[in-house]
Formats: sequence, C-alpha cells, structure tokens
Amino acid sequence: MRHVYLDHQSTTPLLPEVFEAMKPYFMEAFGNPSSLHQHGLRVRDAIAKARGQIAALINAESPEEIFFTSDGTESANLAVKGVAYANQRKGNHFVICETEHPSVINSVEFLEKQGFTCTRVKVDKEGLINPEDVRAAITDKTTLIAVHHVNHDIGTIEPIREIGKIATEKGIAFYVDAEASAGWLPIDVQAMGANLLSLSPHRFYGPKGVGILYRNKKARIVSMMHGGVQEGGRRAGTENVPAIVGAGLAAEIALREMPRRIAHTAKLQMRLWDGLKAKIPYIKLNGPEPGPKRISTSLNLSTEFIEGEGQLLLCDMNGIAVASGSSCVSKSLKVSHVLSAIGLDHALAQGNIIMSLGQDNTEEDVDYVIDAFERIVKKLRGMSPMWDEFEKGVIDSVIAPTGRGKSFSQHAADVSGKAAH
Repeated sequence: MRHVYLDHQSTTPLLPEVFEAMKPYFMEAFGNPSSLHQHGLRVRDAIAKARGQIAALINAESPEEIFFTSDGTESANLAVKGVAYANQRKGNHFVICETEHPSVINSVEFLEKQGFTCTRVKVDKEGLINPEDVRAAITDKTTLIAVHHVNHDIGTIEPIREIGKIATEKGIAFYVDAEASAGWLPIDVQAMGANLLSLSPHRFYGPKGVGILYRNKKARIVSMMHGGVQEGGRRAGTENVPAIVGAGLAAEIALREMPRRIAHTAKLQMRLWDGLKAKIPYIKLNGPEPGPKRISTSLNLSTEFIEGEGQLLLCDMNGIAVASGSSCVSKSLKVSHVLSAIGLDHALAQGNIIMSLGQDNTEEDVDYVIDAFERIVKKLRGMSPMWDEFEKGVIDSVIAPTGRGKSFSQHAADVSGKAAH
C-alpha cells in the first residue's frame, strides 16, 4: 500500500538539514542565552542569526522586530491581547474577519468578557473579505484590525495590502495571521502595512515548539508572560534555542525555495482537483478555484451524502493522511465556522475534508489518491441512507440539483417536524 501525506496544513516534516543544524544546541551548545559567559554568548549569537533569517523571509526592517514564542497560538494571543491592553485608554474596539483562526477568535471572546467590543466583518461565498467593509466597521474607539493572510480552512488569499492601507490611513494597529501562508507565499510586512504578523516554522519544514511574532516599532503591546527580560521584555522565559535555530534555517530555505515549491504544488493541486471532479460526482471545492485567489497547497472538499469523519478514517486505512477541518477544531468534529460563514449547506459542511500538498508529493501520489478516493466515496455512499434516498428521488443534491426531491436540509426539517407531532 502506498503512503501519501496530504496534511501539510497541520504540520510538515522537519528538513534533514534543519535537524542537523539543531543538534549541537541540544548537547554541546547547551548554554542559557541570558548567561554572560561564553556558553551563553554562543547560543545568543545563534538566536540573533535566526532573527535575521526570519526577518529576511518577511522583509522586516530590522531583526529586532522578530520575537520568539512557543507557537503560533501564543503569537496570536500576544498580538491581540497585547495590543488591546496597551491601548485601553485610546479605545476598546477591534475589527476582525469572521473567519479568523480560533486563536484570534477565542482571544477576542476572552477580551469581550472584560468589556472590549468587536465587529466581525463578513466574507463572500469564497471566503474573501471586502476591504471597504473593514473601513465601514472602524469607529473612533478601534485599536486593532486583525485579518489572516490565507484562511486556514479554505485557502482563500485575503486582500491584505488594501486592508493595510486603510489601517495605516486611520492610524490603527494591523495584525496579520500568516500561519497558513508563511513559507508558501511571498510576505512583505512593509508593503502589507502590517504592524504585527505571526507565523509557525513547523508549517514550512521547521520544528514545532517555536512561534514567531513580528512587531514593528509603531505597534504598542504589553507582555502576556511575566518573569525575565527575554525577547526585549515582551516574552519572558528561557528561549527554546534548538527550535529557534531550526526556525531560522527553515525560513532561509523557504525564502530560497519558494518559487519552486509554489510551482510544484500548484501543478499538483490542479491535477488533484481535475482528477477528483472528473471521477467523483457531487463533489464540491470550497473557496476559490485554483489560481491567484487560493494558496497552491490546499483543497477543501465537500463530498455529498457522506460524512467527513468516515472519509478521513478510510483515507487513513488506505495510507492517505488528510484532515477533517482545521487542526485546532477537527477533534471536536464540529462544522467549521469558516464553512458556515461562506454559507455552505450544513450537510456539505459535514462531508468536508482538507487535502494539503507539500514539496515532496508527486504526480504518482496524486494519481493514487484520486483512484483510492473514488473507491472510498463509492464504499461510503453504498452504506449511506442519504445516498439511498437520493437515488430514490426522496432528497435532491445541493451541489447539482436534479429537481427530483427536496434538499437534505429540507427533508431533515420535515422529518423532525413530523417526529415532534
């Protein structure tokens, strides 16, 4: 059985050269960066080098604008809460996109319980936010605008530069979550007008256990972690030196390899989507079509009349690793808030999986997945009461209506109504 990893959106394998670069900092270069002796100076220099490598990846003006955290979630919490608390005298209102990552949404909900307010700007059916809707949501109390670069569920690339211009014009801090895009799309924080931007090295072949927060000098934030004076006093705690070293090298390689990675995954993405829609009826791509509005690595798919959990499990049994929703919410098996926001029918949202490509995937991998997934869908539909009712004309397809029956949602509502009586 072939094994194909299509969950690069959740994490990527560590590059061998990154692992080799990290090794000395577990054993021989074991010093604490805060120490003043030569053991501390050696690792401090290694951290400084990593700052420079990451600054180059996102075109930060200075390596001193790069802060290390434990992961992307901590970076998002520091950006949102740090700006909120630092600017309370100016205002207590935020503007965010309604399809933000849970780390942003949950941080905002935490702050709302303390008296802060937030406007959640809606997206269109492809998950795109309108910059003018962001402008309209701003008040004289707005202190932060937060919009992700690429959506973590459906791969939509947002109009960040246009939103950044609005934020700059209004003098409001602008935070960009680049967890799903860093290492896979060019990022220029200066051209974007981003005051803060977060990213995760483990999404582009670096290690887990380290996150990045870019913060330019114009953004006022307060620390969420109190203790020592590490990271310029913004994030106390002894630095994870091996992971930081690995993050720096992964960033350097990502910057160099990005054009090749994009071209490779874009070709495979198109081959995968063309093959699946040709072989499997009643399948839908959520978000934009492959092209300039979608990141080249990800396909979010809804296969009608079957559930995503069954697809994921049978894919795994066939050696194919995929995701069912965002890695931060997939364990709950709940319908993604992103799919709800784009107006996806509830039944289609339940039949949702994400296939995300990486640099090591091949055309042979893609062809295997297409053939295997066709068999998986046929097997699951053969066991599905919904598929049986569709074939009998009791319910109709949402993706390609035949006019023979009711939609599944209408049918379910009717059945529920009869049961109530």
